Amino acid sequence: MSPSESAVTRVVKIMIVDSDPVFRLGFRLGLERFPDLQVVAEAETAAIALDILAARSAEDPLDLIVLEAALGASDPTAMQGLDLCRQLKQDQPDRPVLLLSDRSEAIFIAAAQQVAADGYCPRQATAEVLAGVMRRLRSGQAMWLLADEGAIAPAAEAPRAIGQPLGPWARLWRQTGQSGLQQIEDALAEIAASLENPMGEVERLIMEGRQRELQAARWLVRRWLVPDLPKVEPEPEPESPPPPPDETRAIVQLPVPGALEPQLAAVHDVQSILFDAVLAKLQQPLINQTQMPLEIDVLRDEKRRELCYLILRRLEAILDELRYSQVQPDELETKRSPILLDLWQAVVIDFLGRYYTVALNDRSVEVVAVILDDQERIQRELLDPIPFVVDWLAHLLFQTPLWVERTAYPVGNPAAIARAELILDHLVIQLANAVVQPLLDRFANVEPIKQALYDRRVMSFREMERFRNDLSWRYRLSRYFAEPTDMFESQYRLFALRGRAIRQVAVYAPRTQDLEQLSGLPYVVTLALEARDAVSPRLRAAIAFVGSGVIYVLTDVVGRGIGLIARGILKGVGDAWQDSRFSRK
Repeated sequence: MSPSESAVTRVVKIMIVDSDPVFRLGFRLGLERFPDLQVVAEAETAAIALDILAARSAEDPLDLIVLEAALGASDPTAMQGLDLCRQLKQDQPDRPVLLLSDRSEAIFIAAAQQVAADGYCPRQATAEVLAGVMRRLRSGQAMWLLADEGAIAPAAEAPRAIGQPLGPWARLWRQTGQSGLQQIEDALAEIAASLENPMGEVERLIMEGRQRELQAARWLVRRWLVPDLPKVEPEPEPESPPPPPDETRAIVQLPVPGALEPQLAAVHDVQSILFDAVLAKLQQPLINQTQMPLEIDVLRDEKRRELCYLILRRLEAILDELRYSQVQPDELETKRSPILLDLWQAVVIDFLGRYYTVALNDRSVEVVAVILDDQERIQRELLDPIPFVVDWLAHLLFQTPLWVERTAYPVGNPAAIARAELILDHLVIQLANAVVQPLLDRFANVEPIKQALYDRRVMSFREMERFRNDLSWRYRLSRYFAEPTDMFESQYRLFALRGRAIRQVAVYAPRTQDLEQLSGLPYVVTLALEARDAVSPRLRAAIAFVGSGVIYVLTDVVGRGIGLIARGILKGVGDAWQDSRFSRK
């Protein structure tokens, strides 16, 4: 046997690190039909995995480690999957590590790259796909796959079926299936976002039914219109250019990071992951799907994105300043309002220009100076109500665990990353609204500002006044009804960037202190909600009892009486008919 053939047939020794024993069993059984891949070790936690690696001798090393990205999510005190991946790559950079995850958002792909993982693959991928990915990793190629498990490709080139090139009709058939898959994925994303918000039981059942139908349709499309690519044998990395984008629709080509510097703190990694993820979502137009007007709706798309970019840049600068100034964790609460106010002022100046003037009533007016005069109102009405700011700052500055649904998750945990991204989304959108609101109050119909900033839909005086009235009513309803209801239900409604849309997401948070400070109409609203909760079950039970009584009366009493009357009428008619027959005889 030649050395090249020996290298090809060499068994790859794999360790699977996953908290789910059923998944580990299925993973091991699924790879049994591939003679060149062998699972030689299993671990349920990071500690067990490190013990196994320490116990194995240098003569019997592992060739590849398959690691669950969400490892430790249910136990915040344990080492997290991303932290374990970072340590594994620092201990032995040449040994490839493949991350498996149920999530395929860009932020999790970026997180995998930050910890120097060699590949990323969905957990629901088939055994054939996983085998192809691991072979590629073992040959030194990076692999980054998204949720479409029906395709695999390295970062440089997608695999091709040997001797079976795609013809024009096959390529058209495949592109049609990929287009349909994209539409199904978009619809599933919208339904998933809707299910995160409170809704009625019947409406939730309908939405879940639609979700199951779309998932079934996705399965059928993947099996018939976009079938799995043929099995790919290991081969050296080719030097040919990458294929056209239409043949690798499900693959995201991402740069593979170099080895992490040992002194680089995990918190800096998380911060760059968060900001890069939000920045990526701002690359496309954002559609307001919150069913309520937002101040930034008046801006043109490019101006809206520019404003959000400025906010992200200023946020990064403020985080760096806080690090260099050595602010202590217990000082964040007192510095929260000044930090947000300084951020708002800096963004206003960057967005409009410090010396921007307009002609108003035959005199020149400095726009920024007029807007900054409203800083007390803006801080009271828009900046101070932004939730989770202190928690978010402490998480990024001091690696303080982030609370998600009554559980504290450390830095790097997927749940903490997702919640930190949601908080950043809301912070950026609310700061953008705070920049635009004084413009609408003071310079709504100033023509130079309209021409420079506003969308054409609100250029007319009538449409602008209609939008301002809708915005005013939204704040009234929120102040007197929506906000007290959220306090009573112990939740916040955060603005989130989901795909190409801005949506609202309800998250749990204790708000007893806010509830105790209510007075006037908002307090009456909470009393009405409490009374409804107290009376509604009893009232429904009483109505059900009365309804059953009415049904009994109508069926067993009135219905039986009507039946007797009808029976008597029929009997009388029969007797009269008999009498008439006898009289004729």
